Amino acid sequence: MYIGFLLDFYGDLLGEHKREALSMYFNEDLSLSEIAEVMGISRQGVRNIIKKAGDELLFYEEKLGLAGRFRELRETADRICAMSRQCDLPEELRREIEHLSSLV
Repeated sequence: MYIGFLLDFYGDLLGEHKREALSMYFNEDLSLSEIAEVMGISRQGVRNIIKKAGDELLFYEEKLGLAGRFRELRETADRICAMSRQCDLPEELRREIEHLSSLV
């Protein structure tokens, strides 16, 4: 799941074959054999591509940290939104908080 999450953030940085293989594996839930057939390579070749692409995504996250920051921001926005529902806030402020929360 984590690699699939990172694929959303850094997938465009990967080469086309790596991005396609990861997408088929994590998003479309295809087996290595099915991906191998689609890509016209061996099952082991698919496994190697997926391993290398996953390592590359982990490297990007280690260096840039965008996915971690997004997750943190999403959790904070959800908490603020939940707290705003418990408080007697003006409706306009509550709508703005919910709008901000929906952007993340």
